Amino acid sequence: MTTYSPGRDLRWLLLRPWVLVARLVEVLWQLGSLAVVLVIQGSSPKPEVQKRLAQKILATLTGLGPCFIKVGQSLSTRPDLVRRDWLEQLTQLQDNLPPFSHAIALATIEQELGGPADQLFEHFPGHPVAAASLGQVYKAQLADGHWVAVKVQRPNLPYLLRRDLVIIRLLAVAAAPVLPLNLGFGLGDIIDEFGRSLFAEIDYRQEADNAERFATLFCHHPEVTVPRVERLLSAERVLTTTWINGTKLQERQVLESRQLDPSALIRTGVIAGLQQLLEFGYFHADPHPGNLFALPGKTGDLGHVAYVDFGMMDSISDSDRLTLTGAVVHLINRDFRALANDFVGLGFLNPKTDLEPIVPALEEVLGGAIGENVGAFNFKAITDRFSELMYAYPFRVPARFALIIRAVVSQEGLALRLDPNFKIVQVAYPYVAKRLLAGDTAEMREKLLEVLFDGDGRLQIERLENLLAVVESEGPSTDLLPVAGAGLRLLLGPGGRSLRQRLLLTLVQDDRLNTDDLRSLASLLGRTFSPRKIAGTMFNRLNPLAAA
Repeated sequence: MTTYSPGRDLRWLLLRPWVLVARLVEVLWQLGSLAVVLVIQGSSPKPEVQKRLAQKILATLTGLGPCFIKVGQSLSTRPDLVRRDWLEQLTQLQDNLPPFSHAIALATIEQELGGPADQLFEHFPGHPVAAASLGQVYKAQLADGHWVAVKVQRPNLPYLLRRDLVIIRLLAVAAAPVLPLNLGFGLGDIIDEFGRSLFAEIDYRQEADNAERFATLFCHHPEVTVPRVERLLSAERVLTTTWINGTKLQERQVLESRQLDPSALIRTGVIAGLQQLLEFGYFHADPHPGNLFALPGKTGDLGHVAYVDFGMMDSISDSDRLTLTGAVVHLINRDFRALANDFVGLGFLNPKTDLEPIVPALEEVLGGAIGENVGAFNFKAITDRFSELMYAYPFRVPARFALIIRAVVSQEGLALRLDPNFKIVQVAYPYVAKRLLAGDTAEMREKLLEVLFDGDGRLQIERLENLLAVVESEGPSTDLLPVAGAGLRLLLGPGGRSLRQRLLLTLVQDDRLNTDDLRSLASLLGRTFSPRKIAGTMFNRLNPLAAA
């Protein structure tokens, strides 16, 4: 069976004690041996010692198989968590693993597609170009001359995944009480979510559906490329897609040597990730460097990026999307009471939890991480402090957020790899601010009203000023005209009815005419969209020497 069920799989392994005991001893021995070596030699300043340690980590994870390789892949995207002299080895877990037998791959192709590879393809090579945790990829040619990527699954994967997931779950649940994070019973749920995603990943028919859905979502975004699925040459254990000629998003020097702009590529990756989470509600949960390629060309200030490998995908509900959008705004506006309510809405806190002691704790932990500058924020900055908060207060990680967290952390890790000074919120907050100010959907208009007006219906000018300042702060190339145009269309159009009503209500508060807020609003808009500023912005866009 190619589905994951923790209870059924546990019973399956318990009925095979010889398998359970042998594998448990092997896992404990390998991980224990690695831990001892790391404790003894991990602090050594000698480069050759650290290189040997990195090679041992790589060998241990590779030897333990697909589940553990997936863990290593996640670590390979985190230069802020893992020593840089170890990362070079860990990145090999993405697509540079030992291949399995070519004869087995050919037999799988014939079994799945109904014919031998040399008859189905004009040219089929004698060895793969890459081997990853769950399969290996061949670069083949079709009869019409087009080159394709043919991914063939490793043998016996359902058995290996089922066995190791049961053992990982047993060890994790047993260790949960002594972990520094107060995850409680949620740790088992998170592993279950990981297990379900892994089993979904080994059905290549589902991956083909995922790729086509992802391509549809980005069909109007030229900066994002998705390979086309060759349906007649794909099945449960074989997937054929168009070949992507690109450069892996791995090393800044390599990208620059090929005249590719790392900053523009980072920007595309982060904005595409935000679109998946906050607009589409459907996201790529495994954006490590082996699954993202840089392509030539730019669209505005966005580089061109190609996604591959759509096995690990997930969806996010509409309510969670809207709450996450609001949480970003509440975080940057330092509205920690609203942020605490966001945590309740997302399931990180029980609805019956007393928020009074939690609000100041959030302000202490997250407020200090953000500082006065939005750009000072990154996920590593709060992770160290947030662990203390989760231990002291009744936080838990909902299982449905396991892949979301993985996707965001992987995305930030990939960006940090290319630019150690990268701050994800420097891109995320302007993106959210622009969507709010445009009010292009009903949910964004609702959230904009929540941001702009307080509980008494008064206009919060400082919040609007903050939003406009963030959009403007993106740099001299930012054009304020689209923002002004979108805001004007919202205010005058049918979608701005609620906004107009709220603005009018500010005029008649407390049974008297009150124009202070509207005067402040007019003053703010006059400063932000002054003719001089707009003219300067247009000049910068039209004059490449000024932009340089």
